[in-house]
Amino acid sequence: MNTRNQFKGVNSIKFNQTFSTDEDCYRYLADIKWDETEFHCKKCGHTKYCKGVKPFSRRCMKCKYDESPTAGTLFDKCKFPLLLAFHIAFKISTKKKGMSSLELSREFELRQKTCWEFKWKIQQAMQSSKLHPISGIVHVDEFYIGGSEEGKPGRSKGDKKLVIVALEIVKGGVGRAYAQVITDASNTSFKPFFETYISKDAKIITDVWRGYLPLKKDYPNMEQMKSEKGKNFPDLHFHIMNIKGWLRGIHQHCSEERLQGYLDEFHFRHNRRSNMETIFDVLIRKMVFAKPVRL
Repeated sequence: MNTRNQFKGVNSIKFNQTFSTDEDCYRYLADIKWDETEFHCKKCGHTKYCKGVKPFSRRCMKCKYDESPTAGTLFDKCKFPLLLAFHIAFKISTKKKGMSSLELSREFELRQKTCWEFKWKIQQAMQSSKLHPISGIVHVDEFYIGGSEEGKPGRSKGDKKLVIVALEIVKGGVGRAYAQVITDASNTSFKPFFETYISKDAKIITDVWRGYLPLKKDYPNMEQMKSEKGKNFPDLHFHIMNIKGWLRGIHQHCSEERLQGYLDEFHFRHNRRSNMETIFDVLIRKMVFAKPVRL
């Protein structure tokens, strides 16, 4: 395996200098794809190869199958040039608020539907690996995305979408955060989120909603306190307001599945805000190894 050249930075000029042709992008994908995993022919499993016909492809020396660097990745069967796909991935990952499909359509002169479909693939790659649960002090709450809630008592969501969020509280600020669309504010909906994203030894603090009570059995360090309209959870409240502000104008037309994609996108950037130098490379790598997406 070779040591690949990893792109670092958020500067557009540097990006344009590094990736000026489709060939540059194929080379980058090939280095990722075959630097971390040895070649195994997708047709026959043979491990020996030679140079293929297409740029940076590999040809199986047994069955002669040519495998492109994009085959089996989220770039496979892309409807526009690979260089353009890299530009879109760079914009979405490095801009503070990303870019909507409409903005992408205008900037790159593509159909909005085409941009929306490719952005959905990017959002799938932005999902958490779920390998590193939050520890330490963790604040948890739920919030609604959608229209008015008037006349709906308690945690009833009406036609709105309910989201649970966990925020890591660290010295001097906040750490990582995760959010997930849930069906209701019950222990049954909360538990899978806790098990996926929060360490069992974390000091979890929630409001006094009764749906959290059964979780104390598995999370002995969990405490509950009155929210006081967010005053006792200022960092979490601010984080939720940021999510809502970013989603405004988007979520009304989202299914729960699509909304989860936007939540994943928001937190992909949030959780890497201190490591922006490598955020584009991380995204491309995840797009190479992510499972194919059905639109």
